[in-house]
Amino acid sequence: MSRNGWVLTAVVLGSGIVFLDATVVNVALPRIGQELPATGVSVLEGLTYVNSGYFATLAALLILAGALADHYGRRRMFSIGLAGFGVTSVMCGLAPTMELLIVSRVLQGAAGAVLVPNSLSIITATFDGGERGRAFGVWAAATSATTLLGPLVGGFLVDAASWRLAFLINGPLVALALYATLRHVPESRDETSTGRFDWLGAAVIAVGVGGLAFGAIRGQERDWNDALAFVALAVGAVATVAFPLLMAISKQPLVPLGLFRSRDFAVANLSTFVVYGALYVTLAFQGLFLQNTVGYTALAAGAAVLPVGIALTIFSTPIGALAARFGPRRFLAAGPAVMALGLLWLARMPSGTQPWRASVTEPGTLIPSAGYLVDVLPGIVLFGSGLTLLVAPLTAAVMGSVPVRNAGLASAINNAVSRVGAPLISAVIFIAIVGSFYAALESRVPALDASSAEVRRTLQPLQPPAAGVPPDHSAAAREASTDAFRLAMLVSAGLLLAGSVINAAGISGQGHRGRPDGALRTTDDAVPETPAP
Repeated sequence: MSRNGWVLTAVVLGSGIVFLDATVVNVALPRIGQELPATGVSVLEGLTYVNSGYFATLAALLILAGALADHYGRRRMFSIGLAGFGVTSVMCGLAPTMELLIVSRVLQGAAGAVLVPNSLSIITATFDGGERGRAFGVWAAATSATTLLGPLVGGFLVDAASWRLAFLINGPLVALALYATLRHVPESRDETSTGRFDWLGAAVIAVGVGGLAFGAIRGQERDWNDALAFVALAVGAVATVAFPLLMAISKQPLVPLGLFRSRDFAVANLSTFVVYGALYVTLAFQGLFLQNTVGYTALAAGAAVLPVGIALTIFSTPIGALAARFGPRRFLAAGPAVMALGLLWLARMPSGTQPWRASVTEPGTLIPSAGYLVDVLPGIVLFGSGLTLLVAPLTAAVMGSVPVRNAGLASAINNAVSRVGAPLISAVIFIAIVGSFYAALESRVPALDASSAEVRRTLQPLQPPAAGVPPDHSAAAREASTDAFRLAMLVSAGLLLAGSVINAAGISGQGHRGRPDGALRTTDDAVPETPAP
């Protein structure tokens, strides 16, 4: 295998395990709750922290990790992240109590924060022109495949052996990635970064991003009846507002504000905030609607969205190469627009759409029903096609809009924007659909007081009615959930169209034929490279 092949292997495995653990553990949570003793927290609360602790820490430390890589060396930090992820995965797999599992997951999220932005900065520092675009496409395809396979792998490991293997499986993957990194990835860093590292700025942005992410995640998990969620959001908001003011007066700022003078970088991050918020809402609410309102099984609901993952896996690489050749703007304008068309199709879905049915001749086999083929599949195909047009070109636009010396920081900022924007936008839309659900419920059952605690406990949007609810109330709740789902799809489609307009108007039409500057210096080549013409 060529050196570039080994580099791709390292970064794909390094970032892939982070995405894999984000999905594979979800399947293992019920078994963890049954088998792992908890003394300091309830089982439900413990499982919540196992999930949200990982995501909140991952989001909080992304920018710090990207800046550390640019400052001290990308290969060095990537290797540290791999070793940390391997150790914490073993800690998770061997955890004897819920409390120790939570601590291990928080530490695992911190290690993951080092891996995700550095995988893209290593690609940027290693590849040029069209090869860079293809490399971004391979990265997008591979990470999409790991995200797609996560629930399947997790379900198999949990059913066949133990939930602990969902963590321990990372060991061999980390070992291979660490070998490829230490043996084949060239060291690179920002040679202009010679002053003291901005630890104060790192602490402030960690509190800002982490507070916003944790507050939004916890608020949704607790149906916005938790004071801690609002405190976290308030602290995160204050720190986020204070951060650019601190950067403006700092002699060695963690994030040079000059990065945002790049029009493509600023526009791509604004688009990421909007588009990934809509993406998060779509995937989350669609699964709830198909299972709890329409009647799909978990397996059928997962199979329903397989076309999205298949399209990303197969077509991300050629789309990345085309974006490198022709420029990302047309892809970034078309992608969200096509995704919006898919959501508009899903918004017309009736609550009576038939789920997949079992085969009569082959027991255990699921066959698409006419309802799925007409009401669901066209929207899913359009949504997946648009997402395929978006992912690799958006990565290329972000990484090609700043000097290579800031590649790690640029990737980290974009990842942080997506991980904060998604739960925040989801939270706003969730509040809207809750209001829509109870208003629709009262219109269908006028005698029902939708503001009463009992009604809100037994009838909730996109959730099955509690036991003992009268049939007419259940039917009304099903229709009200359909209205709420349609509203979520329409709002998400509007956000995607806004993202399309932002990209069309703001992203430059130039392809990225080479590195944006010649400042990169590697340990394998001590002479600064000549900028591409």
